[in-house]
Amino acid sequence: MKIGILGTGAYGLSLALSFLENTKEITMWTKIEQEYQTLSETRRHPTALPGITIPTEITITRNMEEATFDKEIIVIAIPTEYIDPVLEELKPYLTNQIILIASKGVSIDGLFIRDKVRELIPDERIAVISGPSFAIDLASHVPVGLSLASTSDQAMDLVHQALAGSKLKLRKTYDVLGVEICGAIKNVIAIASGMLEGMGYPISTKAMLITESLHDIKNLIHTLGGDKNTILSFAGFGDLLLTCTSEKSRNYSFGKILGSGTREEIDSYIHTHTIEGLSTLKGMQEFIRMQDIEMPVITLIYQIIQGEKENSALIDFLMEKQ
Repeated sequence: MKIGILGTGAYGLSLALSFLENTKEITMWTKIEQEYQTLSETRRHPTALPGITIPTEITITRNMEEATFDKEIIVIAIPTEYIDPVLEELKPYLTNQIILIASKGVSIDGLFIRDKVRELIPDERIAVISGPSFAIDLASHVPVGLSLASTSDQAMDLVHQALAGSKLKLRKTYDVLGVEICGAIKNVIAIASGMLEGMGYPISTKAMLITESLHDIKNLIHTLGGDKNTILSFAGFGDLLLTCTSEKSRNYSFGKILGSGTREEIDSYIHTHTIEGLSTLKGMQEFIRMQDIEMPVITLIYQIIQGEKENSALIDFLMEKQ
């Protein structure tokens, strides 16, 4: 089976290593010249996956056609904020491939990545994976579980055949919407959880935030027509628990600085790290506005980051929430 992966960041590379258990025909694409040169010459990405060597069976290219044209599965593993130009470049090479969305988030215009991909191919050729999985853990082949969602059994079966392995469990679901919502919102909640850490609050308070957030996410999924039980999946509770309690999470680490650091420290972290929760926060705020629904925890975190409310408002929110 031939696999094309768009994005040579930490998650894209870790997925490539996971696919490698079942297929040796993997091509990865990057737009970034320096990233291409480093990976091609050293077979390492010292900032994304330190200590991990990328096998020579994985081809690295800057040519979109080479990465996608004759592939059976194309994986999207790029930051959500860059999705539009990448999809535009991909468009001429789409035939009958399955598109597997591994990126998590909502674009700034309030649309999920699947919404944008559906403008290019039928829904039954789209699948989404999400769940509690730091890239370094996937790359190290420790046991990991992910949710695999699609409206099509054929798409899920093909991805499962290519990606599931001895240490990677994929649990199938038809609730693509619920999986996308969980994957996006958890990054925002992780920022809030990190803020609590930075403000000096213990794990008990973070557990309170996680529990309240689970209720809100479940209600949002149900309101939008998804399966509220998705909140109990790898994509739901599993990913929320992981991202909201570990400093391996850039979103959590950013929140910690936001809760205790100076403006200079905050700006420095933003400029040196990809913080999915920040761009997702803007997109989620636009999403709930477009849907004319309420998601108080999202709005509050947005207001705090925008400087409209103090960090202490997060505690007030948790105590006053019904």
